[in-house]
Amino acid sequence: MDLCPRLIDSHAHFDDESFDPDRAEALRRAEAAGVEAQVIPAVKADWWPRIRQLCRDYPSLHATYGLHPMFLADHRPDHLDLLADWIELEKPVAIGECGLDFYIDDPQPEQQQHYFEGQLAIASERGLPVIIHARRSVEEVINTLRRYPTVVGMLHSYAGSEQQALRLIEMGFYLSFGGPITYERAKRLHQLVKNLPLSSILLETDAPDQPGSQHRGERNEPAYLPEVLAVVSQLRDEAPEVIAAQTSANTRRLFRL
Repeated sequence: MDLCPRLIDSHAHFDDESFDPDRAEALRRAEAAGVEAQVIPAVKADWWPRIRQLCRDYPSLHATYGLHPMFLADHRPDHLDLLADWIELEKPVAIGECGLDFYIDDPQPEQQQHYFEGQLAIASERGLPVIIHARRSVEEVINTLRRYPTVVGMLHSYAGSEQQALRLIEMGFYLSFGGPITYERAKRLHQLVKNLPLSSILLETDAPDQPGSQHRGERNEPAYLPEVLAVVSQLRDEAPEVIAAQTSANTRRLFRL
């Protein structure tokens, strides 16, 4: 039996500046841990070139481009047109990270909605999946997605209800889980991971954010993805090899890797 199941990190900000001092070493640690690929979401236009170069330097990394709702101050209206041009030129695996975040101070929901729908429209036109950030906004995200019925994708670090999850799955979306499920207190997330169909689950780290319970207060990194796998395996009472194979297949299918 393979002692190191092959995994794909479906959501890692490996372009983040915190990796600048040791990115090559962090990638080697991830590969040694069985993480054979990563999907790298963008947060703002200024950083798209960073991701493009990173994914050229490391072929196991796959770029996406988008405008994150937490970075409204960095976005300009013309960035949506720029995104459409960038996608045509660079051929990323997805659009994102996009979505809605009503937890932040001064969320400016109308502005968030404008950029979210603009990116969904581009995804619909180009036939690309989306990577969605939904914090205290899952219902609003679902209602918005209903206006774009051809768009599919993933909700990263999913934290909505099971009922909402099943509606999203019916709409063709995957739900991704990472470090938060490794905490003992995360009972609602544990129930979700146990109950949802494995065919709709992805694994992620969200590195360098959301470290798991074994790395509380540290920089998160893709090498820690097996710890997420171990918790999913325990919660579902299924072999880690089975979980790894299915979630990796799900990620490949969604992003056409």
